[in-house]
Amino acid sequence: MAHPIHQANKNSPYGDLTREQFYEKHRIFHQQSHMLNKQNMKIWTQSWCPYPITSPQLRGIVAMIHGYASESSWLLELTAVGIAKTGFMVCALDLQGHGYSDGCPGHLPDIHILADDCIQFFDSVKNSNPKLPAFIYGESIGGAIAILVCLKQRSAWKGLILNGAMCGLSKIVKPIWPLEKLLPLVASIAPNWEIGMSPGNYKSYKEVWKRRLVSKSPSRNRMISGSGRSTAASTLQCFRAWRIIEREGHELKLPMLIVHGGHDEVCDPVFAVHVYKSASSTDKSLKIFEGMWHMLIGEPNESVERVFQTIVSWIAERADKANVDSPADFIGKTRSNL
Repeated sequence: MAHPIHQANKNSPYGDLTREQFYEKHRIFHQQSHMLNKQNMKIWTQSWCPYPITSPQLRGIVAMIHGYASESSWLLELTAVGIAKTGFMVCALDLQGHGYSDGCPGHLPDIHILADDCIQFFDSVKNSNPKLPAFIYGESIGGAIAILVCLKQRSAWKGLILNGAMCGLSKIVKPIWPLEKLLPLVASIAPNWEIGMSPGNYKSYKEVWKRRLVSKSPSRNRMISGSGRSTAASTLQCFRAWRIIEREGHELKLPMLIVHGGHDEVCDPVFAVHVYKSASSTDKSLKIFEGMWHMLIGEPNESVERVFQTIVSWIAERADKANVDSPADFIGKTRSNL
């Protein structure tokens, strides 16, 4: 099953089709809504699944978490559709301050609040059919959040997939030394000061046309403000997440797949290696793709396909071993909620 990026162009992830025509072509049932989180904020949520069900059952659920300055629509949506076409229910949300969710543009609040938003939505999807095996997938900072979710929910997931996970920053995108040491103080005094990470698309997406495509997302402008750097408060939350991962990463015992670009200048692959080595899982795989950058979907399409096939094969193998019951009730519940 090929990744839908093959049909995208520099103007639209759907190529020359409308979004509705894109879904129809790929035979995907799509649902979108808002969820009220514990802070009474509206969080944008989406789900995708194949139709009609050509096999006796869906193979499982894949919950996705996007990266910083990204969203659950646009390019991540293509990966979601690609996974859904292999027989999975896929769900994702826009983190606070990203996409169509409430919050200050591009601002990351307490990292635990973000993880709790994910748990709230993903649990609602999983509870619709608890017999389906559930996997969690995170890109960039979404990978760090996915790890935190797994640490909070020790036995809730059948597998963790980390794609370019931000489990540490390379030196070129860290705040300069004095500011890094004073970050807690700076964040308390001037939380919105643009001080931190500024990888930009030119450091993340190798293909120029894909950088242009990312910039044309309808919600892009509200996620990026000023210089595009993260705020002091957001950067502090990233550091806190990385410290938790460093301290508790050995407690990860679930099956794990880590894919990472060997030439990632935003998140040095050395941190991915550290997470891999520290995890206690007996079923773990690490794939470093030499020469690839931070956002693996930003590579030439043939390279994207290599990474995508690695991911879907890994998930499918573990989902099929779970021997789940028919998801017919789940599909019925999903449609009735429209």
